[in-house]
Amino acid sequence: MKRVLIIGCPGSGKSTFARALHAATGLPLTYLDMLYWNADRTTVSSEVFLSRLQDVLQQDEWIIDGNYASTLPLRLEKCDTVFFLDYPLDTCLDGIRNRMGKARSDMPWIETEEDPEFMEFVRDFPDTTRPTILRLLQECNLNIHVFHNREEADRYLQSL
Repeated sequence: MKRVLIIGCPGSGKSTFARALHAATGLPLTYLDMLYWNADRTTVSSEVFLSRLQDVLQQDEWIIDGNYASTLPLRLEKCDTVFFLDYPLDTCLDGIRNRMGKARSDMPWIETEEDPEFMEFVRDFPDTTRPTILRLLQECNLNIHVFHNREEADRYLQSL
């Protein structure tokens, strides 16, 4: 395990899992949100985002936290291990609500209120994004771990 992707619905705890995996393995950790978003909640251009991502992908070792479906095939080509946090929607919605008002190392701002558009994306995730992820993972010959709840993920981390 040298090149790791952590994917899952927003609010599933990807970043929390990523930090714990980083602490256990020492692999460098990159948050896609930090490559894509500016502190003023604007985004960088596609070219800048892809350039930043390519810089990470060229490294020998990494953990990348985040979905960004448009770049998932590219990241799957370069990784050797995938962790998919495939949690129930209610778990993810609770995760989003629980992080409100807290500073996070994976985002360049503090969320203070629910964004209706983002919450709609999260509610649609099981029916829109999840099937694409599952299809892409079935097409890969990688070390894939799928966790269905936080307890499964915690047990894995404790086993390291």
